[in-house]
Amino acid sequence: MRHVLALLSLVLMPFWFGGHSSSLAADMTILQPRDGWRVIETKIAFPDLVSYLKASIKAEKMGLVTQASASAGAKGQGITIPGNQVLGVYRNDYARRMLSASIAAGIEAPIRFYITENEEGSSVLSWKTPSHVFAPYMGEAGEPLKALADELDGVFETIAQNAVE
Repeated sequence: MRHVLALLSLVLMPFWFGGHSSSLAADMTILQPRDGWRVIETKIAFPDLVSYLKASIKAEKMGLVTQASASAGAKGQGITIPGNQVLGVYRNDYARRMLSASIAAGIEAPIRFYITENEEGSSVLSWKTPSHVFAPYMGEAGEPLKALADELDGVFETIAQNAVE
């Protein structure tokens, strides 16, 4: 056990002191489809896809509620990692309907899009579908939440398709 901990500390030490490993940077660019996710690989440059997605969110009359980017934060510390951006998207009328169906489901809002940059500069747009995000609450919320989730699945798909076309 002591040997495993010693080896683990050698592997993780660069991260504890603000460094990074090129193998981690390469691994971060690989985003595989997973249950409940939509993943769209594009040839669009990362900063362009961020702009296109923001414009598409606005065009669908949804709200850009939150934004986070580890790559921007790392850049501020002088570290370069592949681009990534998380955009939280929602709208108040959807929030009211969601909360009317399930107070607990409120922790899931806003629903997020995730843009990641590949090594060659292209990008991937992904998101957990609203029906997947809200699935744990369906037992208590029933048809009103299912109808909302299904509607939001269409809204998020439209936003994504408009951003990547």
